[in-house]
Amino acid sequence: MKDGFFKELLDNLYDGVYFVDKKRIIPFWNKAAEKITGYTSEEVLGKGCFDNILVHVDENGKALCKSGCPLRATMKDGSSREASVYLRHKDGYRLPVIMKVNSIHDSRGTVRGGIQSFNDNSSVLAVKERAADLEKMALIDALTGVGNRRYADMSLQNNLAELKRYGWTFGVLFADIDHFKTVNDTYGHEAGDEVLKMVAQTILSNMRSFDFIFRWGGEEFLLIITNVDSEKLYHFADRLRMLVQNAALPLESNLVRVTISIGGTFARPDDREKSVMRRIDQLMYRCKHAGRNKCCVDTFQSELPKPVYQDKSKV
Repeated sequence: MKDGFFKELLDNLYDGVYFVDKKRIIPFWNKAAEKITGYTSEEVLGKGCFDNILVHVDENGKALCKSGCPLRATMKDGSSREASVYLRHKDGYRLPVIMKVNSIHDSRGTVRGGIQSFNDNSSVLAVKERAADLEKMALIDALTGVGNRRYADMSLQNNLAELKRYGWTFGVLFADIDHFKTVNDTYGHEAGDEVLKMVAQTILSNMRSFDFIFRWGGEEFLLIITNVDSEKLYHFADRLRMLVQNAALPLESNLVRVTISIGGTFARPDDREKSVMRRIDQLMYRCKHAGRNKCCVDTFQSELPKPVYQDKSKV
């Protein structure tokens, strides 16, 4: 069989696939890799994976491309590896992927290069399908593609009603982009809009399919998170904070980066929408006064019964 057959075969895989030679130069980048990352093969071929194209980070925000690269380690010792990491899409937002790496050997067993496959590890598809239905009902923010203020009000009221009736407690996060006015003043309002979209997509891409994100107004986002305890709510918020910090918007010769401050709380049986919002707004501003790029989560959690369903996935 000719090389063209194998190229066509790899191009039709659902997983992103790329090869590197012994010098870690990329000679092949399949169609799925283009779709998942936003980078065309023309933009990648001939470059090295060490050029930090995808800027992989682990769940702690550690950069892997310069040090701790699974592909480089596999080419060195020949052992296959698998890892859950976050790549940076061409549009700047962070996307969770499952990465699998293997070494390539010649007939004498000498390492000739490496191969990495990866796939989208988010629930974005389900969220996008839901968003398409909501858009028809005018519940989607036109700029960012997440729920709008009207949808946020409806959802918060519905969840509070369920809390009172069934005891289904839930967490609420309030995220505000730090120094957003400086972004607009420095780069212009069009760039500011792109930053809003980048932040929204970073958060959306790393949420579970049954959690919700809304644009509350301006540079503020509201999140409703179900089936979590206090510790998980904090770690969930802090992971989103870290991923936004590691996102970057390519703008001419610059990379525009921002951070977010997040206030979080659990809804209480006697809460109304205003009391929840007042509490998380105060917590968010506590983070601002503490230096920004932080999470402040209220540790109070209702002792009411847990939800009737249980999610086994990690938050």
